[in-house]
Amino acid sequence: MRIRAGFDITYECPAPASAVLTLNVHPSRRDDLLTPDTLSNNRGVAMEQYRDSFGNICTRVLLPAGSTTFSSNFLIKDTGLPDRVLPDAKLTTVEELPDDVMLYLLGSRYCETDRMSEFAWSMFGSTTPGWARVQRIVDYTHERIKFGYPHARATRTAWEAHEEGLGVCRDFAHLAVTLCRCMSVPARYCTGYLGDIGIPPVDAPMDFSAWFEAYLDGEWHTFDARHNTPRIGRILIARGRDATDTAIATTYGTANLTGFKVVTDEV
Repeated sequence: MRIRAGFDITYECPAPASAVLTLNVHPSRRDDLLTPDTLSNNRGVAMEQYRDSFGNICTRVLLPAGSTTFSSNFLIKDTGLPDRVLPDAKLTTVEELPDDVMLYLLGSRYCETDRMSEFAWSMFGSTTPGWARVQRIVDYTHERIKFGYPHARATRTAWEAHEEGLGVCRDFAHLAVTLCRCMSVPARYCTGYLGDIGIPPVDAPMDFSAWFEAYLDGEWHTFDARHNTPRIGRILIARGRDATDTAIATTYGTANLTGFKVVTDEV
């Protein structure tokens, strides 16, 4: 399968502002690119790339005053297969975890394990450790939160999403990640492209999507609490502890998002 993906994202700045953009395809998918996922802008502004501590490709830029549009358009190959489902995957105990996975058991900015641990154990402690436990967490999260773009709030945490029962895809991911970590299952937040491939067309503008990965049986597995069904054609952009580590733009100064268009289509 081939997928055409890309975006046009515009920021308006009253004065120059530094920014870090995380918009390129994750290195784990670089070999699948059929054309480069080159990041460009309409102002000729210099950009410098680096890899952060999570392995994501980040771009440093000084946004000039006025309007600046960043764009990308690329072609990528995909297996065309839905997310793997491995119901026999077992829990990897904490003492067996690799050192670099331990980080994903800890609380983070949007994932308050300290506030939710007692609740998590009371709710999921009797479930079978491993895939079944993570899937039950996904089911619970999917049922607990009502999805809606008007419910988006950049400061909402997992605890708040749970209590409010409202949110967007990042809130589903944050809550599921938090509950997994409470149950000693390492979990990391993911963001990327997810088109309407293999499902009926959705009457809503295309957007980036958030999901998560849980570490079971010695490897990472994809779960999606927002959709709660295996999906086709995920294109990873970034992974991290939560949305803090994977934001499409982190700005140091005033930068207002005035244009946002994402494309993800099978070709």
